[in-house]
Parts: sequence; structure tokens; C-alpha cells
Amino acid sequence: MSAHKLSDAFIHLGLGATSVPQPPFSGVEWYADYGARHGSDGPEGRLVSQHTFTDGWDTWEMHPKGSEVVICTHGAMVLTQEFPDGSRQTVPIEAGEYAINPPGVWHIADVEESATAIFITAGEGTEMRPR
Repeated sequence: MSAHKLSDAFIHLGLGATSVPQPPFSGVEWYADYGARHGSDGPEGRLVSQHTFTDGWDTWEMHPKGSEVVICTHGAMVLTQEFPDGSRQTVPIEAGEYAINPPGVWHIADVEESATAIFITAGEGTEMRPR
């Protein structure tokens, strides 16, 4: 076994407590292929990924079938969560802290300088909308 860089090769946590390294991340289209590879795990499957940001996100996202854990490992970011009733909450996190995006809650992140975060996502049915 060899080591992998999480920012390049994400991990799928699947049924039966499996951990499956993924092919290198190649952009947004990668997610459709991921769904084809692991969709049969349904809402119990989790994607573990790492991203570095120097700007705020261009799109909101929402995971209808499970929570998402966001662990900031470097820098700082501000998550904005929009709840089904339309209310919003901001959650600032910095290195060593985490936040949870509940299922069905739209969320977006803003970054002043740069931030790196690990995401543990129940991605089945993920929706996106413009900022």
C-alpha cells in the first residue's frame, strides 16, 4: 500500500465499513463518475475530500440525505447556512475547528485569504444553485 494525497485522490467510505481510494480529482465532472461508481451505497456512502480555497464559493449546495462535516485544517472560512424556513446562520471556522451542515440546509463558504478544509459528505442527491 502507498500513501495518497487527499487533495488529489479522495476516499469513499462505503457499506460494510469499506474505504476506497478514488481516482484523481479532475474537476466538477468527476462527481458524476463518482456517483456511478458508488451510488449503490445510497445515503450511507460518504465522500471524504479536501479542498483549498482562495475565494468564496460561486454556488450554494445542499445535501438532502445526510449531514456534511466541514473540518478546517488551515486558514479560516465563514460558512453561511440557509435553513428551509429561509433563515440564515453564519458559522466562522478556523484551523482545528469544524462545523456541520445539516441535511436539507443550503450552504456556501466565504474566504478572505485562503482556507483548506476536509469534507465528509453524504452526497447522494446533492443540489447546487447559483450564488
